[in-house]
Amino acid sequence: MDFWLLGCILVLAGIGLTMVASSSIAISQERFDHPNHYFMRQAMAMGLGAIIAYGLFQIPLATWQKHRGKLFLFAIALLVAVLIFGREINGSKRWLPLVVMNFQPSEFMKMAVVIFMAGYLDRHADAVKESMGAVFRLALPFGLMAFLLLLEPDYGSTFVIAVMITGMLLIAGAPWRYFAFSVVPIIAILVFLVVTSEYRMARVTSFLDPWQDPFGKGYQLTQALIASGSGEWFGAGLGASVQKLLYLPDAHTDFLFSIYAEEFGFFGVLFLITLYLVITYRLFRVGRKAELANHFFGAMIAYGVGIWVILQAAINMGVNLGAFPTKGLTLPFMSYGGSSVLLFSAALAVVFRVDYESRFYPAEPKAPNFDEPEDKDDFELTPPVPPRRRRGSKSLSAKDYKSRAKNGVTGS
Repeated sequence: MDFWLLGCILVLAGIGLTMVASSSIAISQERFDHPNHYFMRQAMAMGLGAIIAYGLFQIPLATWQKHRGKLFLFAIALLVAVLIFGREINGSKRWLPLVVMNFQPSEFMKMAVVIFMAGYLDRHADAVKESMGAVFRLALPFGLMAFLLLLEPDYGSTFVIAVMITGMLLIAGAPWRYFAFSVVPIIAILVFLVVTSEYRMARVTSFLDPWQDPFGKGYQLTQALIASGSGEWFGAGLGASVQKLLYLPDAHTDFLFSIYAEEFGFFGVLFLITLYLVITYRLFRVGRKAELANHFFGAMIAYGVGIWVILQAAINMGVNLGAFPTKGLTLPFMSYGGSSVLLFSAALAVVFRVDYESRFYPAEPKAPNFDEPEDKDDFELTPPVPPRRRRGSKSLSAKDYKSRAKNGVTGS
């Protein structure tokens, strides 16, 4: 397997577990009278994620490809279930209460979307490049998905999935002009939802200038900026953060990056960004090798997971630094959250399977199948009509046609 990718993920998970332990001491002590409560739960999630990843690595890609539709429908069912039975936290119903943890179906949907899109693009690659209808055909399933996510509401996950779908389509060869008819209306709808909601508008305005109300709507962001700035070049040192002492809310979840910046400084942040970029590069490298081995389905999975990892990491860091409005998106393998750890582990296990099959089981190039109904639009099935012969003219034999073509004579 790609040991560079595996090594980078293990380093990232180790840093994340260390930072959860460091940033959650105060809040764990206050809520559970035990300083290591969140650390122990995160360690359990990572251990369970490793077990799940090992199991999923054994599943052939053909199985994922065969059951991609069922996986997507199951994810839709979970989104419906969370609206009915979900646990509401801070005004959002995003979590299904299970026996040992709260499960976030939107994280599962991200993985389901990657596999579903990979299968769709593998089956309709040529149609996507040539027909706008092949792209618009995705509007129904993903429109339903977006509607359910917005009901929670979960705007961050909706945006991440939309970008993942767009990125995978572009990598598969879909022309840019197709997205002018799909992206612009989506942006208009999101802008409308922000403008018509006082709560969402307040979040946008507080993000633009959090210092207008530093002890109210802008409190969380101002504390995050104070933490990031306090780290300076080399940081205050591991465990020496001040903002984690109940000054910064959600210091172990969405704003873990700010505590990391405070304790490790600018160079620590630079190292973390480099680590995410290397992981993304290795994921795209696995995708490219899968393409060369004629595993287009696996290649699109690797590309989709790569987009997912780097996009969510960039958004989380941007939120912590005041570049984006506050969103409930975790920092991959860093922030506290069992659902995020489990689903990232599962997705990366599938990517490692892609790498494995690309190395040892290269496939033969696909030949066009003229018998499948979905391929009929991509080929000319009727023979060309021969040119009409003038009345009274003599028909030319095949030998005469060859002779005339050899001498550069055209016409009948």
